[in-house]
Amino acid sequence: MFESPDLGAIRTATDAEVVAAVAGWGRDEAAATARRLAWIAELVRRRCARGEHADWACDDWDGAAAEIAAALGISHGRASGQMQLAQSLVHRLPTVMRLFCDGVIGYRTAAAISSRTALVQDREALRLIDGELAGTASRFGPLSNHKLDQAIDTVVDRHDPGALRRTRTAARARHLDIGAPDDPSGTTSVSGQLLATDAILLDRRLMEMAHGVCDDDPRTISQRRADALGALGAGADRLTCRCGSPDCPAGANPDARATSVVVHVLADDAALDAALECRPDPHLSGSEPSRPITPRTSLAEALTPDPEPEPTQGPASRPSPALLLGGGAIPAPLLAELIAGGATVRTMRDFCDSAPETGYRPSTALREFVRMRDLPCRFPGCDCPADRCDIDHAIAWPAGPTHPSGLRCMCRKHHLLKTFYAGPGGWSDVQSPDGTIVWTSPTGATYTTYPGSRLYHPASLFTTPAYPATPAPEPAPTDLRTLRMPLRQRTRIQDRARRTATERALNAGHVAERSRPPPF
Repeated sequence: MFESPDLGAIRTATDAEVVAAVAGWGRDEAAATARRLAWIAELVRRRCARGEHADWACDDWDGAAAEIAAALGISHGRASGQMQLAQSLVHRLPTVMRLFCDGVIGYRTAAAISSRTALVQDREALRLIDGELAGTASRFGPLSNHKLDQAIDTVVDRHDPGALRRTRTAARARHLDIGAPDDPSGTTSVSGQLLATDAILLDRRLMEMAHGVCDDDPRTISQRRADALGALGAGADRLTCRCGSPDCPAGANPDARATSVVVHVLADDAALDAALECRPDPHLSGSEPSRPITPRTSLAEALTPDPEPEPTQGPASRPSPALLLGGGAIPAPLLAELIAGGATVRTMRDFCDSAPETGYRPSTALREFVRMRDLPCRFPGCDCPADRCDIDHAIAWPAGPTHPSGLRCMCRKHHLLKTFYAGPGGWSDVQSPDGTIVWTSPTGATYTTYPGSRLYHPASLFTTPAYPATPAPEPAPTDLRTLRMPLRQRTRIQDRARRTATERALNAGHVAERSRPPPF
């Protein structure tokens, strides 16, 4: 299974063989996914069975999630979701799990069944639901997500009407998501669902701000509304006009996005020089330019984008792109537009020849240097932006120096994990002067993480000298303190039981209606 494909054989196969291979590999993919979840469930059983640290803020579940995230190269949240699904399928829905292992159903169907049956508490009802769904799940594949949920809910309602997932009402479903993995460079998607009243208020406010600039502003109404939302986020109540006229009253408004909120963008001298020499791209605003289409224009010509204009002057070599802390690359024209809008350009201090700082807390300049070097959290699989991370000593201070060679960005969850799950049976690490960290998991597996800036900038830009650890001084009697793990108000089991009870309570009316005797 999963041998390398023979491209020659693929190209000589018949259409029927190609379709059969697609279906076969789809079943193998489902079976492999099911087996991966089965192994995940086994790791969860081994790590979380005793429940010794159930009230810890970073508990045994988090420890298992960290190992899975590192092994699969995924985020901590996604690893936790995989663990929940694995637990549900293995321990609550064994018949459905067997279908999944045989490749009869796919991941989407298995995940939907797990989610829609999460409120079932009665073991006998769950056994009946598991058996009935296993008998019909093979026909669920072509269904849309909505129809798939309805098909599962029909079975759940037959055996346990109080377990229907009714919390996804319109009001409870409101959300706002910012960013997606496939967002193009320089932009970020925003999607969500608001209360109707809030949506009307936001729509009117954005439209008022979009029309608050003069008619010579080069942006379209849609672009003005998008910029107005950014201005609202910066605390502004009006939009700055980009007409360029000194007599425009709206042009005198300072751009709050450049003056009110600090957003770190990492750019080297070459990128800044290119941005300063490059005028803001006129195509970033206004309607998309298009070539005239005549009856003789072919479809390929109509869909071919206009060629990029040749730069009149610029550096001999292409500079490294600027990086948005917590985001992606910023092209030179957009960087030029940010600078023209009032963004402050500040030179980052060079720590390549600096001695360690004497205190425990790093200076502002040192914190900025470490965050710009690392960009995200340095634990394997974590993508938490550096500006939301702690600055952690690789070797506990005062034995470990307060110097960039011994500092790194760690989100609070993984900071606690590294601190309280270190040593034998826990996580350990070795950090190099260039910021490279080699992590060793509790099972002895090693994972290497690199500073995020190295993807775009030379390693030498952030390489600092190594400083050996020094013996820790004896603490004074008044400093004899021990670190303590923050505690949860409720354990995960208590939280899950509370959510389940709350959701089932919403079905009280439905259960009462179902229990009412039929009319005469």
